[in-house]
Amino acid sequence: MKKFFFPLFAILMLAVSCKKSSSDGTSTAPPYMSTSAGSTWNYEIINNINSSTTLYTLASTNRDSTVNGKAYHVYTNTTAGNEYYNITGSDYYTFRYLGVQAGGTTVESIYLKDNSPVGTTWTQSVPVTFSGIPLMINFNNSITEKGIAKTVNSITYNDVIHVTTVITIPGIPSSSLYTDIHSYYGRKVGMIQSKNVIHLNYSGVVQNTDLLTNLKTSTIL
Repeated sequence: MKKFFFPLFAILMLAVSCKKSSSDGTSTAPPYMSTSAGSTWNYEIINNINSSTTLYTLASTNRDSTVNGKAYHVYTNTTAGNEYYNITGSDYYTFRYLGVQAGGTTVESIYLKDNSPVGTTWTQSVPVTFSGIPLMINFNNSITEKGIAKTVNSITYNDVIHVTTVITIPGIPSSSLYTDIHSYYGRKVGMIQSKNVIHLNYSGVVQNTDLLTNLKTSTIL
């Protein structure tokens, strides 16, 4: 059981940060991320379980990659290799490889809808396999706030969108799986803060995740 559930919670942390824009001509406002080559974002990940902090830098390259017929812009992450993001209209996509422990699954998902009103919901269901056992992980997203001001590391960002995510897994009762996941996106800047709290207590297995990711500084070109 421990080997079964340990990699699961790494998959649940499907972070969101940037994307490639495919304009449909419906808006002249900047998107919620820059794709300009040379733009950089410096983040900190605070682990509230073991009181540790990890720093990483995200950088926009001058490269795109085609996935499922979409042009994904390529970013480099100093701790996690390349990341791939796309904007189609008002929908923001990410494409990720979840690794051999999850059965080699690749996932294309929408993590933000910047033109949708407060209360809009969408669900991403991710099929994964652990130790030969198939699972379906449901990411239930909602637009909680729009147009708000949010201060992170003493920097105030305006026109911020707040997305709340609730994770459910068929077969695991809600009383055994608690999630408190919130992501905040600033116009042109992208993700400015992400809170990921997950507590699992099921069938004798206890897993806890409590991470806070903050944007420390950025250079947007």
